[in-house]
Amino acid sequence: MKANGYHKKEKLKSRTELKAVFSTGKSFSVFPIKVFFIEKEINDASFPVSAGVGVSSRHFKKAVDRNRIKRLLREAYRLEKQPLLQAVASQSKSFAVFFLYLDKELPDYTLIREKVKEGIEKLIKKVTN
Repeated sequence: MKANGYHKKEKLKSRTELKAVFSTGKSFSVFPIKVFFIEKEINDASFPVSAGVGVSSRHFKKAVDRNRIKRLLREAYRLEKQPLLQAVASQSKSFAVFFLYLDKELPDYTLIREKVKEGIEKLIKKVTN
């Protein structure tokens, strides 16, 4: 497995997990990204964190724009996830994380990567306490 890969089993796609993340999970904001997270019952040692991304269709009517932002979010997460994986593995827990883009303007990649990194650092602090 590649160190910076984003494997299919690592993606948050389960409808029940997504409902749980939004209904009972905790959240915080690092504008323009809101991070939702919840501890999962099933502890998968090979993939301790499953992540998903989303963009509101209310702000971005064109699917092309939404897909571009989601691609940027996934790429930023893929490159910045290693500290989160190490922190969660040391706790021997498992988490589901969802990154939601909130702003109304198309972002550039540097902003997204910086904010995802901030969000992951804040998530590590919340997870380890």
